[in-house]
Amino acid sequence: MAYRILAINPGSTSTKVGVYDGETKVFEGVVRHTAEELAKCGSIIEQAPMRMELIKNLLKEHDVDLATVDAFIGRGGIVRPMRSGVYTVNDKLLDDLKNLPSAQRHASALGGIFARQLGDEYGKPCFIADPVVVDERNEIAKVTGLPQVERTCVFHCLNQKASARMYCKEHGKKYNDVNLIVAHMGGGITVGAHEKGVVIDVNDGIAGEGPFSPERTGSIPMKLVLDMCYSGDYTREQLYGFCSKAGGFVAHMNTNSALDVENAMLAGDEKAKMVFEALGYNVAKTIGEMATVLKGTAEAIILTGGLAYSKPLCNYIMEMVGFIAPVVVYPGESELEALVGGAVRVLSGEEEARVYGE
Repeated sequence: MAYRILAINPGSTSTKVGVYDGETKVFEGVVRHTAEELAKCGSIIEQAPMRMELIKNLLKEHDVDLATVDAFIGRGGIVRPMRSGVYTVNDKLLDDLKNLPSAQRHASALGGIFARQLGDEYGKPCFIADPVVVDERNEIAKVTGLPQVERTCVFHCLNQKASARMYCKEHGKKYNDVNLIVAHMGGGITVGAHEKGVVIDVNDGIAGEGPFSPERTGSIPMKLVLDMCYSGDYTREQLYGFCSKAGGFVAHMNTNSALDVENAMLAGDEKAKMVFEALGYNVAKTIGEMATVLKGTAEAIILTGGLAYSKPLCNYIMEMVGFIAPVVVYPGESELEALVGGAVRVLSGEEEARVYGE
């Protein structure tokens, strides 16, 4: 049976929606918002009614009858750490998506809120799947040199797992039977060690850990950061901004566009070349770290995310890590398809929906 699924993936200034009959795409579209439009609404949660109305208008324009949908699924927000899987949007999850300060920092929280609203309205199941707070790490991976500080875990779980499953499907294997290293390279960069279907270690992409990216500092020497903190030259908000929006290419080149930096490099800009290759160098180093976590048993290394469209970047990384395992490139992200796949696995009985908070 081809279940009809509506998947919703909200971002900071847009919302991607897709309607699928099983794996067959029926409709895919994007609702975009201006900064001024969003500012009038207020907080991310206060944007929900306006954004929901525009989603419904888009679907109506393309003759999508929501009554024919078998399940609604949205991208999950930054809620409490959880195991990988598909979760029913129960009351506890809905409450956390709306009220946890961490969830309210990113528009992805709206995915679960919208799925629940539509599920209630049409009497259908509603889910989220593999949100960024999935934490499957080994306990030893959480330990740092300070007992007061435990390594945290926020990463591109949805696309990392989708890319890993894509590799397995192409090679006639089961995700739960193979070891892979997956590097999602976008505005943030996370590199995960996937051991038989479980991400046993990964860098926290938003806490200042791992490779720097177009917008984030990644790991930098703590003593020098402490000097910045007490210099009086920076506010707390500015320092946090370096971790998430004002580091990496933004700090070095005054742009978050990897394409602009790549083009400048190809035009002979030596600074652009150094910064561009340094990003690749850092990604490759982190892949090497994850190779040790898997004790040299990685079957393949997967490069995915928007930066994977860059052949110079991928080639640079391949030259450094090709000795570890074959490198496969899946440019972009397939998050809508990944969400749909999760909902179908639950509806078909292949997978059981998890209960948030248990």
